[in-house]
Amino acid sequence: MDLFNLKGKKALVTGASRGLGQKIAEGLASAGAEVICSSSREGGCQQTVANIKAIGGQASERCVDLSDDKSVVSLAEQILADHGCIDILVNVGGTIHRQPAVDYSYPEWQNVMKVNLDASFLLAQAFAPAMMAKGQGKIINIASMLSYSGGMTVPAYTASKHAIAGLTKALANEWAINNIQVNAIAPGYFRTDNTQALQDDETRNADIQKRIPAGEWGEPEQLQGAAIFLASSASDYVNGHILAVDGGWLAR
Repeated sequence: MDLFNLKGKKALVTGASRGLGQKIAEGLASAGAEVICSSSREGGCQQTVANIKAIGGQASERCVDLSDDKSVVSLAEQILADHGCIDILVNVGGTIHRQPAVDYSYPEWQNVMKVNLDASFLLAQAFAPAMMAKGQGKIINIASMLSYSGGMTVPAYTASKHAIAGLTKALANEWAINNIQVNAIAPGYFRTDNTQALQDDETRNADIQKRIPAGEWGEPEQLQGAAIFLASSASDYVNGHILAVDGGWLAR
């Protein structure tokens, strides 16, 4: 369907080396987009790029330290110099640190906020002027179920994901007039490295699955449809929305 066709579009997906970011990058490529895949280490997206090329797609990789504002800004400058503009920005890269709030390490707090929040803002800010000049753009942030609730032993992650939801709405308010749609996806409980500790905890794992109406954890490829929708012209009148892909977790 033309509404969901991304042929001729260029996308940047951070955190594309594995998990949600990898599958989102592959999903955008399957819809026709040329995808720039970034991760925190050199060669980190090699497998993602290979997977995309194996299906006849176009992909390349970049390295960026999302905890370093200079590295983030440099990534944007390099991509703008090489490509002129991108059409789709997907801020997936993130981190989590688990520790009781009373003992929470402040350096860990700062790192989580830099990676999860600051980098998303800096990249959106860097690419917005070119999107404005082009008259169109799609920015997709990754929120969380902890954009809605508090969680336990993850105060920085929770604060960052509440902030991502607010930032998404704030940028949408300013940039919708420029035909830039800024939205977010709030994944439910998906099988990724970030949730491995919960999957390994028999009690928590059972409680989580019991709460999800679908009765099971999500698989990363199940986010592809939402990402393609928010990256395509099918969502041209969707602004500032947080799209939960959670198997019904919020409904319960």
